[in-house]
Amino acid sequence: MSENGQDGRTSRRTLLKGLALGAAGAAVGLRSARSAEAAKVDVHDPQAVALGYVENASQVDTKKYPHYVPGSNCDNCLQLQGKPGNNYRPCTLFSGKLVAVAGWCSGWTAEM
Repeated sequence: MSENGQDGRTSRRTLLKGLALGAAGAAVGLRSARSAEAAKVDVHDPQAVALGYVENASQVDTKKYPHYVPGSNCDNCLQLQGKPGNNYRPCTLFSGKLVAVAGWCSGWTAEM
């Protein structure tokens, strides 16, 4: 039997197959878009606390982190990834999460 009905119209079966494939494709596209939007690191996350992460380097507790160098922040850290110009970018220390470029943590490493 052809995909078209006797009068040249698309059969119900062909239409349903097309709708199912379209819905599946849309679901995959939506899932990909959501995974591309990484979450920001929560300063209360256990890993963030352990590394002393703050979203603004001016808030670093210099008594607790005496090796902090004024002017150091995520934006000039070797661990930061992603495109310059974004306020939040991926960091190798916080897999799958974004850090504030104005932030700082004890894992800060000077860019080479």
